Amino acid sequence: MWKLIASADKNWAIGKENRLLVTIPNDMKQFQRMTMGQIVVMGRKTFESFPNGLPLAGRENVILTRRKDYKVKHAVAVHDLDSLKSWLKGKKEEIYVIGGEQVYRQLLPFCDTAYITKINHQYEADAYLPDLDKAADWELVKTGGEQTYFDLEYMFTVYQRRR
Repeated sequence: MWKLIASADKNWAIGKENRLLVTIPNDMKQFQRMTMGQIVVMGRKTFESFPNGLPLAGRENVILTRRKDYKVKHAVAVHDLDSLKSWLKGKKEEIYVIGGEQVYRQLLPFCDTAYITKINHQYEADAYLPDLDKAADWELVKTGGEQTYFDLEYMFTVYQRRR
């Protein structure tokens, strides 16, 4: 099964205008630590929001896009769910779904674990994750201690799909 990794505010908001709501250094470090050496799956817009439009170093980058002519150096572009599943078949690395909203929603049914950095703040946003606290098939199984970044409170949490 695949894993989902994201940061979300109180309302499960994840972004605005193709940008993260906030950049928290410890969250970025955790993301890098968890995904390094693994496979990251993302949508085209998420990929294009990366600095200099380059794939994430040290990871196999897979971009899910409907644009059939989309090509990226040092990354794989797939154009539908069947192509993605086919490409991932037999891979030994962990598979992390890293955004954006459409890709999270499309691939959530294939995920068994969600690593969510919960931010104790409400942002103006235009992209959201499904609320896993209200999802009957998901449960919160681990909550880290509250941390702060300046005056912003956040915590690392883990959700698992109910069996």
